[in-house]
Amino acid sequence: MLTGVLVGYLLRSKKLSWIQSLITLFIWLLLFLLGVDVGGNQTIINNLHTLGIEALYLSVAAALGSALCAWLLWRSINKGKEDKEV
Repeated sequence: MLTGVLVGYLLRSKKLSWIQSLITLFIWLLLFLLGVDVGGNQTIINNLHTLGIEALYLSVAAALGSALCAWLLWRSINKGKEDKEV
């Protein structure tokens, strides 16, 4: 990663408009290879139903927690504004 930062720093004056497409390609390749690895792992495949339910619980809890924190932040930011409007 540090090498990438150094190369990016040295090439900062160059126009690298193609780099975004390359990054997207590599992300898709990594996701594909991750899927191949997971598909080849018999333990994960055998327990996929359990892992799927746990993932669903974690996703729902994360979404609800984020919404609650956002609401609390919004309420604390606008608390002073509501008092002034009345």
